[in-house]
Amino acid sequence: MGSIILGNQREPFDVENAVPMNNQKMNFPEQDVIHLAITDEDEIENLELSPNVTAELNAEGDLIGIEILKASTFLRDFVLERTQAKLMQLKQSVK
Repeated sequence: MGSIILGNQREPFDVENAVPMNNQKMNFPEQDVIHLAITDEDEIENLELSPNVTAELNAEGDLIGIEILKASTFLRDFVLERTQAKLMQLKQSVK
């Protein structure tokens, strides 16, 4: 078992059920989590950017990864917001 870190809390997950997306991304479909690893450095600290989105930092405070919990909802909402904003821009430019 590994762990997902959100703030100072650890939630268990089963690494064997993780689905590799490429060398720097891991998708945990059973837990609805996406982990984007920028480097393979050790995580020293993390910072909750918004509910369910955590930045992982190295010893120098540089971003080394991002973790998204409830990823399907996050991605749905993100895509809907961006699409609606783009449609509004297009409608305004046509006027």
